[in-house]
Amino acid sequence: MAKKNQKEELANRLLGRRWESLSEREKRVIQHLGERQHISHDTNQEFDTKLTFGQRLADQVAAFGGSWTFIIIFAAVLLSWVLLNSLILARRGDAFDAYPYILLNLFLSMLAAIQAPVILMSQNRQGVKDRFDAAHDYEINLKAELEILSLHEKIDELREKNWTELITMQQEQIRLLTELLETRASAK
Repeated sequence: MAKKNQKEELANRLLGRRWESLSEREKRVIQHLGERQHISHDTNQEFDTKLTFGQRLADQVAAFGGSWTFIIIFAAVLLSWVLLNSLILARRGDAFDAYPYILLNLFLSMLAAIQAPVILMSQNRQGVKDRFDAAHDYEINLKAELEILSLHEKIDELREKNWTELITMQQEQIRLLTELLETRASAK
């Protein structure tokens, strides 16, 4: 029961809201704050462990399709195709895909038809991962902000306590000085 009261008190004091009105994310932050636990964790590892084989394959295909290696290999294959069909085989009369390279266009269209959805799947998953990271960043930032507020409260409390002690000490010193002056005045 004490933990529940502590959570309710923290929610009210730091966020100005009742525990029941907080979102699950805010409740998790308040709980970690009250228990003095860290909230950060490796979201990449957590996200990657949930990926299926197809999702990992799509990410690898998208990574390769967006690399310089792919561009260089692709350019070399296209150049080889054109040279082979236009210069070498065309002279012998054995060109299997003469200009305007209809078979090459078919292969390029099939590659684009396969590669585009795979890249879109990977981008969608990256969007989900970015939202997951943003939610985690929000929790960390909220906890840091609440910790800073709590530190400000403690510093203000200490400062107020010190001021009270200083005023008490000053009043005592004034009293002692007054007594000393009265003693000197009566001695004369």
